[in-house]
Amino acid sequence: MGLIAEYEVGCEALPLTGIARAVPAATLTVQMVPNAEGHSPFIVRVHEGPADAVEDAFEASDFVAEYTVLAEGETHRYQVIPAPSMEEQLGDHVDDIRGLRELSAADATFDRLEVRPDGWRYVGRFVDRETFDTFREFWQSEGHSFRLRRLTRDDEGGAGVGSDGDDALTSRQRAAVRTAYEMGYFEIPRRASLEDVAAELDISASSCSERLRRAQTHLVETHVDGHAHTGSTDRDDPTDRERRPLLETPHD
Repeated sequence: MGLIAEYEVGCEALPLTGIARAVPAATLTVQMVPNAEGHSPFIVRVHEGPADAVEDAFEASDFVAEYTVLAEGETHRYQVIPAPSMEEQLGDHVDDIRGLRELSAADATFDRLEVRPDGWRYVGRFVDRETFDTFREFWQSEGHSFRLRRLTRDDEGGAGVGSDGDDALTSRQRAAVRTAYEMGYFEIPRRASLEDVAAELDISASSCSERLRRAQTHLVETHVDGHAHTGSTDRDDPTDRERRPLLETPHD
């Protein structure tokens, strides 16, 4: 029985964190593309925020050797060729580079890698708890923070879990939903207004409304629409019983 883990690693030297710091309004996810002949490129998706500002940050970044626009639209997609090698990028921050490379051979896959100003947020699938602990212990042994947000049993192969596409909530959307829920925005009658939630998140009311609407759309498409084709009307979905949360950390 596998596990699905959502966690954050605090290491400002991880690739592309400088872009996230330069454009804090952007939400960036990445996919690494192995390349035996040179530096491995990254596929970078810009889900939220100004794409032109991200491109300006690419141009100014010492990490980015070159980038190519692959797709434009609601989600921009780029191929980024890094200038430094892994050793050059992380050498001053990770002592055991060989151990870091060995993690790539572990029985784990990653559905989502989100770049944050202070590190990366991962959503990964692990064959067992021991494999997950290997990742956790590596980063902690290197002196970097490791924050587990959620750990779930993957009894049914992880169906419905967010991937590196648009079916997953971004961290900003998730924070908006959690904050709105905790403040009573979804209660009847409401205990908090949209302006109250926006003030708590330190964003405008229009931005808050957009994040909540996008999040609700993703949740409906992922969960409601996905169940609509089963013909089941049971309120007690057996899938909910099989995928029991092991740990969920509330919003800060």
